Amino acid sequence: MLLQKPALYTDLYELTMAQGYYLSGRHEQPATFDYFFRKLPFSGGYVVFAGLADLLELLDDFRFTKDELSYLKEQGFRDEFLEYLQNFTFQGSLHSAKEGEIVFANEPIVRVEGTVLETQIIETLLLNTLNFESLIATKASRLTQACEGRPVLDFGLRRAQGLGGLQASKAAMIGGLKGTSNVMAGHLYGASVSGTMAHSWIQAFEDELTAFRTYAEHYPDDSILLVDTYDTLKIGVPNAIKVAKELEAEGHRLKAIRLDSGDLAYLARKSREMLDNSGFEYVQIAVSNQLDEHLIKSLLDQGAPIDLFGVGTKLVTAYDNPALDGVYKLSSINGRPTLKISDNEEKITLPGSKKIIRYLNEDGTFNCDGILLNDEDSVDEIYHPYIAHQSRVVKDLTPQPLLHKVIDNGKITITVPSVQESAEYAQKRLSELNQEHIRFDNPHIYKVGLSKNLLELKTKLIQEH
Repeated sequence: MLLQKPALYTDLYELTMAQGYYLSGRHEQPATFDYFFRKLPFSGGYVVFAGLADLLELLDDFRFTKDELSYLKEQGFRDEFLEYLQNFTFQGSLHSAKEGEIVFANEPIVRVEGTVLETQIIETLLLNTLNFESLIATKASRLTQACEGRPVLDFGLRRAQGLGGLQASKAAMIGGLKGTSNVMAGHLYGASVSGTMAHSWIQAFEDELTAFRTYAEHYPDDSILLVDTYDTLKIGVPNAIKVAKELEAEGHRLKAIRLDSGDLAYLARKSREMLDNSGFEYVQIAVSNQLDEHLIKSLLDQGAPIDLFGVGTKLVTAYDNPALDGVYKLSSINGRPTLKISDNEEKITLPGSKKIIRYLNEDGTFNCDGILLNDEDSVDEIYHPYIAHQSRVVKDLTPQPLLHKVIDNGKITITVPSVQESAEYAQKRLSELNQEHIRFDNPHIYKVGLSKNLLELKTKLIQEH
């Protein structure tokens, strides 16, 4: 269980609004909320949607315990409202994109329907889960793209924000990472766990060679030796070569050396020369130390002979873009479509119950996405959300619905995918996204448009306000 008691994992105003709805007799009015984000993170071209499996688990267990209700009474909540919460469970419905789906800004990728009280009260939990895991999955995907097929591992648990490290490791797998140092993630999610040694292991022995020999004695077929504790090229790599020869004489092979400091491109080239000249072409070179997708790309562009990357801090903290600005906005109440007005046109929300249709080219690649009213069967053209007279004809493209019902009347309706299944789906979908949307530098903006009926409804409601 991700969180044993999810009901109080929320902001206070969710509960005060819920009580207000109840006390005013409005709590059973039907409502629809949309989850979407306004800006793509990392100056990138896409987001890998993650966190759905955890959200479904949390909503399935969303209940208020006696001690939680006692706490809320101490905070001044009314007895009649607390009595109502005693038997509260989420009985609404969720329509969502699949976990691992490739999604874009301003698309309602989750639609929540139910009473206004129950749809409101889950807001913070939903945002916390989907924003964080989608952010980390996207960062991991970018790292995977940068490595050009080489394995990249999650080494970030010690730098993660508390227990969020577990969610980070899970999301990183969905984004494409091949393994993790996080043992609990391995146990819970079937992740491949991997690790080497710390500098403290080297320092704990009288000399580096003894440290290497002792480690290799215990792990003769799985030794990755950290060679930069004292002097990488003068001591570390030569000692690793000595141990490699000793292992080979006993019928084993040194797996790799690891570089964790200094000029990684230079050290990797020199280490590769030393290993190859000694007959150890099979010994791989792993690197770590404050890596991100930009540094990895730079290393490979320089021709650095690196076989494996370990990424920590800048993965699990999404160092250069530490939050996804996902929001949760009311789009209908009591059967009436509604929107939020803003002086910034891009912050005006979309009214009504909606769906997303992805339009595919003949070869199965993504062409564009359309946001339609839920009762629209098909459209021939979609329109730019903000720029008048810009549109795209879609009648000859293949439509593909993105939203699927995952909860109906409080019951999960799908087989919740495993981490591996979500990861495979993400990789499949990325392969269907054109490269101009994936590149790091000035990625091409993916086209997302509105149906004519939705655009007209939005315009009408703006004018009425």
